[in-house]
Amino acid sequence: MLVSGTVVVDAETVIEDGAVVVEDDRIVAVDERQACLETYPDHERHRYDVIAPGSVGAHIHSVQSLGRGIADDTELLDWLFEYVLPMEAELDAEAMRVAAELGYLELLESGTTTCIDHLSVAHAEQAFEAARELGIRSRMGKVLMDKEAPPGLLEETDEALAESERLIERYHGVDNGRIQYALTPRFAVSCTEACLRGTRDLADAYDGVRIHTHASENQGEIAAVEADTGMRNVHWLDEVGLTGDDVVLAHCVWTDESEREVLAETGTHVTYCPSSNMKLASGVAPIQDYLERGINVALGNDGPPCNNTLDPFTEMRQASLLQKVDRLEPTALPAQTVFEMATINGARAAGFDRVGALKPGWKADLIGLETDLTRATPLHDVLSHLVFAAHGDDVQFTMVDGRVLYADGDVQVADADAIRERARTVAAGLEVAQ
Repeated sequence: MLVSGTVVVDAETVIEDGAVVVEDDRIVAVDERQACLETYPDHERHRYDVIAPGSVGAHIHSVQSLGRGIADDTELLDWLFEYVLPMEAELDAEAMRVAAELGYLELLESGTTTCIDHLSVAHAEQAFEAARELGIRSRMGKVLMDKEAPPGLLEETDEALAESERLIERYHGVDNGRIQYALTPRFAVSCTEACLRGTRDLADAYDGVRIHTHASENQGEIAAVEADTGMRNVHWLDEVGLTGDDVVLAHCVWTDESEREVLAETGTHVTYCPSSNMKLASGVAPIQDYLERGINVALGNDGPPCNNTLDPFTEMRQASLLQKVDRLEPTALPAQTVFEMATINGARAAGFDRVGALKPGWKADLIGLETDLTRATPLHDVLSHLVFAAHGDDVQFTMVDGRVLYADGDVQVADADAIRERARTVAAGLEVAQ
């Protein structure tokens, strides 16, 4: 297949009239359009205004999709314990499947090709099967909670770890490596020391398994962890083994100097979720400081109940603007940096090689967008447009692993109308939504 248009290779390279040539699951050529047409004359052709790497949602909760809008105007811990966790506890296997399908559907329709997905305690296999069917690239795992959890979500430590290991053995590395496992303890507030240390032991026992959890999202959480452990959040996670190059910490809004030193020294990845942090009034993460320390920062939407959209372009815009206004510095987090966070940095955090840019030999994960829009006129700088003006609705084409998943308004791998209808029916029956 040959896909042509203005090709955004990465944050530094744009080919104005270019093309990307795909064979099987790989990109085999990226060049001027005419040169590709001459070298690959028999390839199926598609043309879009802009071709770009798919976004990497480095922290999402697909299974919270059924709770969009149920907990507005609420701070983190109340939002979580009064609304979101009770909702998750209500979800049976069927509900979990359609929730995950709905989340992945939204991601693919709006240009996200890879995600790091923090699921729930029960029925995690339903989300794995949904990811396999819909074709998204995912690092994902069941949630572990062995304290401070509502009925239906509280597990015994050994049982939680054993179920995680069963899922690792069943799903880690399937579909030619497109699905990878992440051990996902909810956060330090809801996990015992034994659970957190067991998470590290289990990650070390399986090659390529990563760890993904929440950290230092708001001040109430930090106070709870410090009251329980005598340590600040990042120091506690470091003490129990949950830092390092195989660890992705979502949020990290409230960290002190010593914690930032730990993040940098251990090579721990951070995911920035600006819309969620704003909506829950959690605060503004010190992203510019993290980047200046060499910490890899990725970008995530978080869950639909604390964002209301999984649109990666909305998140890119918010990411930059929030840092500019917080620092009163117009040069903070420019478009190039944000685009890297949403693509190659996210792929690095997720542990996927040759993902996040359009280069020969890299995975064929790409999107096509339209720009024949008033909002895109005039288009002086395509990278500026993608970060500050584009919407997920502009996406017309989504490919993962060389497989077309979405094209010209139609999902190619599932009945999108049926998924949405099932989601409405299930959501209407949730007690927490009444």
